[in-house]
Amino acid sequence: MLPEFEELHLLIPGPTAVPEDIRHVMTRPMTNHRGPFYKALLAEMVEMAKQVFQTQGRLFVLTSSGTGSMEAAIANTISPGDRVLGISIGSFGKRFQIIAERFGAEVTPLDFEWGEAADPQKVAEVLEKEPPFHAVTITHNETSTGVLNPLEEICAVINQLPDEKRPLIIVDGISSLGAANLAMDAWGCDVVTTASQKAWGAPPGLAFIAVSDRGWDAVQKAQSPRFYFDLREYERYFVNKGEPPWTPSVSVAYAMHEALRQVLEEGLENVFARHARVAQYTREGLAQLGMKPFARGHYSPAVTAVRVPEGWSPQELRRRLREEYKIEIAGGQGHLADSVVRIGHLGKVTEADIDPLLEALARILG
Repeated sequence: MLPEFEELHLLIPGPTAVPEDIRHVMTRPMTNHRGPFYKALLAEMVEMAKQVFQTQGRLFVLTSSGTGSMEAAIANTISPGDRVLGISIGSFGKRFQIIAERFGAEVTPLDFEWGEAADPQKVAEVLEKEPPFHAVTITHNETSTGVLNPLEEICAVINQLPDEKRPLIIVDGISSLGAANLAMDAWGCDVVTTASQKAWGAPPGLAFIAVSDRGWDAVQKAQSPRFYFDLREYERYFVNKGEPPWTPSVSVAYAMHEALRQVLEEGLENVFARHARVAQYTREGLAQLGMKPFARGHYSPAVTAVRVPEGWSPQELRRRLREEYKIEIAGGQGHLADSVVRIGHLGKVTEADIDPLLEALARILG
């Protein structure tokens, strides 16, 4: 039997807490995903998402997790044997490398120490000395370490290359979009992905992928096998019928439409400023408890990773928070599993949501 469900104060990198007004729209009755209401909802959702992506390019809504959108980005733009530069500063940058390898790409890893951001100059040096790459993959916001990559600067060094050496820029924006500025068109990104359960405050189930004209040319030429994630099918159905090609997560679409509406109502600059402010508030509060960020600069506005105090394990600290205070934070990933905890402050989180965590930690740590 299932254990009794208990509502926790959720402060993890995702899924994030879903506000009541967004949960409420999910109670609408089911509708025909090929009927007029869903077509109108999908069209509005795409146009609103384009404003957050800051793109005029194509944008598609997939029913999948964020990892599904990463796979779609690779499957639709990369052919077996293509050379890919995989920039990684943590667990999710490494995941992008693995996905590309599984699809037959020849991946050259450019790994930076966990806790550090990618260095645009080192990226430039590799691109200059190596034979041309077909694509570069990069995670904008690395939730495993709490680091926000300097994506704009990295895009700039890539896009200054001559056309014959300029690779596609494929960005995992899953946990950054809606929390940090990511100006897709202005920065020259070719493919950008995100997912509903992160900064939007919606449940898991939908992913978004935006593609530039240059990226779309690669979609037309790519030889990797694809069916469910074939963006050509999404384009054909949406342009000709205003529909998705496959059955979508309708209830999550209700929620995501409302979440996007609220983001645009608040205003992108206000949303970014709020995330940055709450992130700083979190770091300062943790520092007063002797818990310093794992990141060494380039702090994420979406998640803070901190080393646990000496004498504590992440598992014990998380257990105490959950059992005694009904607060859920995340553990570390990979080799950080026994030394780091992660606090998510993305979505609708405010300082008032962080205060119970800081008060609980103060009591537990004494």
